[in-house]
Amino acid sequence: MAISTAAQRMMHINLFIFGCGHHRAAWRHPNSSVEQLGDIRYFERLAQTCERGKLDAVFFADGASAGNVSDGSWWYLEPLTAIAAMSRATEKIGFISTVSSTFYTPFHAARLMASLDHITAGRMGWNVVTSMFDEEARNHGYQAMPPHAERYRRAEEFVQTVLALWDSWQDDALSFDRQGHYADPAKVQPINHSGEFFHVDGPLNVPRPVQGHPVLFQAGASEQGRALAAQCAEAIYAVAYDLPAAQSYYRDIKQRVQAAGRSVDVPIMPGLVTYVGSTEAEALAKQRELDELLPSEASLRQLGLFTEQDCSNWELDAPVPKLPSLEEFKGPQGRYSTILRIIETEQPTVRQLLGRLAAGGGHCTMVGTPEQIADKMEHWFRNEGADGFNLMPPSLPMGIEDFVDQVVPVLQQRGLFRTEYAGSTLREHLGLARPNHP
Repeated sequence: MAISTAAQRMMHINLFIFGCGHHRAAWRHPNSSVEQLGDIRYFERLAQTCERGKLDAVFFADGASAGNVSDGSWWYLEPLTAIAAMSRATEKIGFISTVSSTFYTPFHAARLMASLDHITAGRMGWNVVTSMFDEEARNHGYQAMPPHAERYRRAEEFVQTVLALWDSWQDDALSFDRQGHYADPAKVQPINHSGEFFHVDGPLNVPRPVQGHPVLFQAGASEQGRALAAQCAEAIYAVAYDLPAAQSYYRDIKQRVQAAGRSVDVPIMPGLVTYVGSTEAEALAKQRELDELLPSEASLRQLGLFTEQDCSNWELDAPVPKLPSLEEFKGPQGRYSTILRIIETEQPTVRQLLGRLAAGGGHCTMVGTPEQIADKMEHWFRNEGADGFNLMPPSLPMGIEDFVDQVVPVLQQRGLFRTEYAGSTLREHLGLARPNHP
């Protein structure tokens, strides 16, 4: 395919690390790395693979509860701690981690992120989330999660306070004058923040980060989440099952960013699950191999919760029985709507539906050869569906190795993805300017 003569707009691609992979049965595979989840060298190798592929960053999400410990351990190492080590095994690739505005305080988060931005020489991003589960809340002094609107008011104040703390040091505050000041007191100032949720004097006890501000990612899909993203996000993770859904979100966010008076181009990166094979049949076989590892009884029970049906006797390799329409359904409609769309679009067997829900849920899934996957990614990229993708390999490390070794070269040949890093910071990878000190 010919390379466009227009200015070279490149995809942004992250790896979303998640245990042994995003398929819930990945850890059960005989070749999985489940025994290595507590070994930092496993995560270092994943980061090195991504750097070899010239990816923008590795995204390491977080959770604050143990979940169902019999169903695979996703949270073994604490992400920020792991990133400190992973960054020492790499040189250019960026790192992004979740920070909960509900459970952290601004000073603690600002200090952690500023420290990591110095350790990584400017390669950090932070994905601000409000968290959502009562199980997490009860580990942080709450009886249950605060109301949705309250969590987003707190998040907005949290972000602004963190930014103020990073700016409490001017870039040239450090003087190292052995006969005078270590830092110029006039260039390190308190922020004296007093708001609805936080009282923070400042200044921060870490000098201004290398990037000025580590890159702020956000992933809100609700009305308040979109409003927060439009106001302050510098890059956005999205959920989209297909291109029309991706286009709707993409166009809405771009319009909101513009309406907020911001001139920055905020990259939008939907999640993407890929199964790569030398032939389409080989890719489908990889998908089926993982799907067959799902414990059927538990998976059918979970599907029953999502659909409010008794699925216990459904035949795994038969078509999905007819389900009530969305209008007839009385339960939570978001996931149910996705299930109906998967059934309508893909006409899966019950086993295939369980597998789709077990690997990425409502995220886009592409199965095929490197060229077929590159075709679909390019179509989204050129048609207001995405500025890039947040890769969610169903299995790790195999899934990211397949993508880096087979799909990335196709994207590079088409002029859609970098062949070398042009800069050394995450901001430079994403084409974002370093914020000046106010």
